Amino acid sequence: LSINPWSGKTILIRRSELKSPRSPLADAELLTVPEGWKEPGFTKDDNPRGLLEESSFATLFPKYREAYLKECWPLVEKALGETHIKGTLDLIEGSVTVSTTKKTFDPYAIVRARDLIKLLARSVPFEQAVRILQDDVACDIIKVGTVVRNRERFVKRRQRLIGPKGSTLKALELLTNCYVMVQGNTVSALGPFSGLKEVRKVVMDTMKNIHPIYNIKALMIKQELSRDAELKNQSWERFLPRFRQKNVSKRREPQKKSKKKEYTPFPPQPPESKVDRELASGEFFLQETEKKRMKLQEVKAKQAEQVSKRQEERKKAFIPPKEKVFVQKSLPKEEKLDIEALKVKVKKAKTKKLGAPPIPAPPTPLDKKKKKKKRGEL
Repeated sequence: LSINPWSGKTILIRRSELKSPRSPLADAELLTVPEGWKEPGFTKDDNPRGLLEESSFATLFPKYREAYLKECWPLVEKALGETHIKGTLDLIEGSVTVSTTKKTFDPYAIVRARDLIKLLARSVPFEQAVRILQDDVACDIIKVGTVVRNRERFVKRRQRLIGPKGSTLKALELLTNCYVMVQGNTVSALGPFSGLKEVRKVVMDTMKNIHPIYNIKALMIKQELSRDAELKNQSWERFLPRFRQKNVSKRREPQKKSKKKEYTPFPPQPPESKVDRELASGEFFLQETEKKRMKLQEVKAKQAEQVSKRQEERKKAFIPPKEKVFVQKSLPKEEKLDIEALKVKVKKAKTKKLGAPPIPAPPTPLDKKKKKKKRGEL
């Protein structure tokens, strides 16, 4: 026999069940929750004597939530009164406190009341926050303010989570069956345990610069696969999309890239001294007179180079510039001369005198015809 510490009920267990080793398949069947099964509620019969000690939780709320909490506080007290939890609203200090009473029989009710006042302080409406008092509903307040250091980058990623006109947040709520509220540096989620896990993953990935649409797409595929009875107990990795993360830096690369030298454990060689150079060239073993003679030869060689350079620069002034090559233009093609026109010009030149008025041109046959027409009209 075994006794349940909460209910005080006795359970009969056979010895054969204790001794006989069970197969892993039987263990898996015991661990799986059957479909449609619902956990029975915790009643006063389960804990008739109540609680031994008083427990209390308090939380602060911002100034802008004061008016809303003052308005909905009678509804909060009514909801907490069903589980015999006492709630106090202190508008001077800006805090809300919940505590157990002598009539409280559910030890977990104070934890749910604590979550209720936390959700109310994080701008969750009372209609949604009161659902936390149900057995199959939980909440998760995700702190995202410290994930990203840059404030502008944080605001952009938070807006990416909400989406245009709240479309991304709405899609996330429909896929996870959770209520999600983005407020300030926190994201409040309210719903079943399986949905809260997915919501936290999506929120944290978004703050780590992974777009929420990728996770939403994976959730949609999982939802479709869960409806198939054959694929329910199989691995879904082959169906889920795999997205590669690309970090494309917009920083301009320099034109001249400095290559790093290869690491060597040995220190660099010291610079060669004058004695080392003389030993390498063999001058160290020469006499002083020979050394002086070699130095003079070097000086004379340098002087000769300088003289030759100067002479070349002087000769440049006497070098004639290059003449431009004259290219003959091609003459136009000979046109046929009008001999009759030339004869007329010569005649005019002979008759014309210096200072005389111009001689009118001889009438053409067309002009004669025009004059005759004019006379006929008259």
